Amino acid sequence: MSPVIVSTSADWETARPLLRAASRSYVRRRVVAVALPTVAGLLLLGLLAARWPGGRPALLAGLVAVLAFAAWQLWPLRRVGPPAVARQLDRLFPELEDSTGLLLEDSAALPFLGQLQQRRVAQRLAALTGTHVPLVPVAFKNSFIISSMLLIGSALAWWLPARSLASPSPAAVAVHFSPDAARPVPATAPRITKVELLVTPPAYTRRTAFAPAAASFQCPQGAQVRWLVHVSRPANAAPMLEIGSQKVTLRPAAGQATQFEAAQVLHASALYRLRFAGQTSDDYAIDVRPDLAPTIHLQTPKPYTLIAARGTRPEVPVRATLRDDYGLTRAELVITVAQGQGEAVKFREVRRDLSAGLGGQPGPATVASLLSLPKLGLTYGDELYFYVQARDNHGQSARSDAFIVQWQDTAAAASALDMGMGVNTAPAYFRSQRQIIIDTEKLIAEKPRLTAAEFSNRANALGFDQQSLRLRYGKFLGEEAEKGLGPTAGPPTADEPAIPTADAPTADEKPAAHPADDHDDHDHEHPEAPVGRNASPTAATDALMDPYMHKHDDSETADFLEPAVKAKLHAVLDEMWAAELHLRTGQPAAARPYEYRALRLLKQVQQQTRAYVKKAGFTPQPFPEATLRLTGELKGAAAPRRLATTSAPAAQPTVRAALRWLATAQSQPGQPARPADAAALEQAGSALAQAALQKPGLYLPALRALRQLATDARAGQVPCPTCLAPAQRALTDLLPAPVPTAPPPPAPDRLARRYFQELSR
Repeated sequence: MSPVIVSTSADWETARPLLRAASRSYVRRRVVAVALPTVAGLLLLGLLAARWPGGRPALLAGLVAVLAFAAWQLWPLRRVGPPAVARQLDRLFPELEDSTGLLLEDSAALPFLGQLQQRRVAQRLAALTGTHVPLVPVAFKNSFIISSMLLIGSALAWWLPARSLASPSPAAVAVHFSPDAARPVPATAPRITKVELLVTPPAYTRRTAFAPAAASFQCPQGAQVRWLVHVSRPANAAPMLEIGSQKVTLRPAAGQATQFEAAQVLHASALYRLRFAGQTSDDYAIDVRPDLAPTIHLQTPKPYTLIAARGTRPEVPVRATLRDDYGLTRAELVITVAQGQGEAVKFREVRRDLSAGLGGQPGPATVASLLSLPKLGLTYGDELYFYVQARDNHGQSARSDAFIVQWQDTAAAASALDMGMGVNTAPAYFRSQRQIIIDTEKLIAEKPRLTAAEFSNRANALGFDQQSLRLRYGKFLGEEAEKGLGPTAGPPTADEPAIPTADAPTADEKPAAHPADDHDDHDHEHPEAPVGRNASPTAATDALMDPYMHKHDDSETADFLEPAVKAKLHAVLDEMWAAELHLRTGQPAAARPYEYRALRLLKQVQQQTRAYVKKAGFTPQPFPEATLRLTGELKGAAAPRRLATTSAPAAQPTVRAALRWLATAQSQPGQPARPADAAALEQAGSALAQAALQKPGLYLPALRALRQLATDARAGQVPCPTCLAPAQRALTDLLPAPVPTAPPPPAPDRLARRYFQELSR
């Protein structure tokens, strides 16, 4: 046995290094397979960043994504070792008989059969090593394909012209400069030779940088504007940029002594001009266009959709058109499902993403979805509410109005059908005095469009509703059933004698009254018990309990209401009786006053029958102010008040002062201006500059003319004659329209006055 064991130990010592080598080889080749596309992607991102500086933030995000993908692919390699390679070899090579793991065990610890199997696996692994190199393969096909595509993109980025990917260079614009008359500029002073502009829109617009063609231009909100100013020779002072109320000193360009630059991010429209070495440019406008919120228009369905219980598919198509000036990034359909009725209703919200068809590009986009009521969990009688919400590239969001979809209830439809075959009863909410008034007003308004029969039927139906309401309030007074017609209608009247019965003889059979009884025509304080054959054995007890019993057959004693409340309820019923009478006879206009009086009395009864219970608790001492209430003492009660009459301030005094100066200059041509007048013109120029932001084409020429007049006034020169008229017209437009006043009454005619005096005698 000793030779066998020695031979097995030798094979085992030879096979273990093979497993370690196979493990290291697999890790190296896997790292190479991941590194190839990673390096190619980093190369492409680097070339794009060099050729496209404006897209570096997005490229930085791409760099992070590439590195994260590479780390995700290499992370499992930390667990790769000889045991994992042994399991992989067992799956790849059936001749190893799933016993490669025995090579990792100590042969001395294995039984005899295990040692024999270990020797056999070692011999076969050595044979496989000579024929299969490497033992554990790694797929390089996908890695080569991805790397090739990335390298081709890198080559295109390298060979394409730089101007196709890089930001455009600033372009020169025409800027007019005027010398400062207050400070004469020597001929050898440096001059501004060229002004270049470059506008870089914000990233959310997805637009490339552009060079405006003129000094006045438009740009998106949040855009960066760069000024590049060239001077004739180096100077000690840098050019000054005046934009709005800010003054920005341009900084020298890198490596250029005659170039200065400045950059500003604009969020609102502004005017700007340049100053340098006694030169001042004209005012130019930058029109900043704000980013608008998305607009949503729902084409289908209607704001309210009712799905019939039978014969209609419970599906509702939703189609909407979305618009935005710079593109949309997200759109969703928000659905709120309402299930149940009354207090048991439950709400559930469902959101559907509709961003697939947007594309993020400006222009209209159409989104669609299908609402299947059974799939949303709805059944008969349930309803849902939905709206469309959209978000643009700048993060602004907007939503549409809420639309309602209701699935008709089968039970309600069946009950309505059954009740329609009998009496057309109104719902509970209809039986109110306020609703009767509303329907009466509606009937009066629709009378010209109705036929006589329709008008009479609707008025009679309102009379029936008034009757139902009257009976309901009559229950509070003991009227539990309406008195009908015929003998049971009520007590007999003088014109209608009572019908004789066995216990009540007629007038002919009744004996004459005793003369001595004529004096007893007043009410006795204590009624006597009835006598006769129909007298009750408990008549005396009933007489005592009579004041405290609730009698249903007597409306005067059938309730425990206060007399004042009972009187108002009787008045309510009387008004309802009158209103019902006129409604039954087709006179709703005549019934309207009675209906209003009935409603007013009902409100008074409601307020009168309310009970107010004082809340128990700590009652503090009354304040001194409370002791003066309702005493009539007014000393010190009035708040101090001061009255003063002030004159209203003049509207736009600076503009009016400038207009007076312009009128004087036009009336006295050729007269030099005074330097003190320049301040008034500059103040009016500030007001005109604000108007030029809204209408630069209309007011910018006038602003230049006003600035020229201010310069002439500061230098004490004759004002520019061609600048007076445009400045005066523009300043006049800034003034508010005069308030129309009534013309004074004409002077009275003496003859007419004398005529009216004679008439009044």
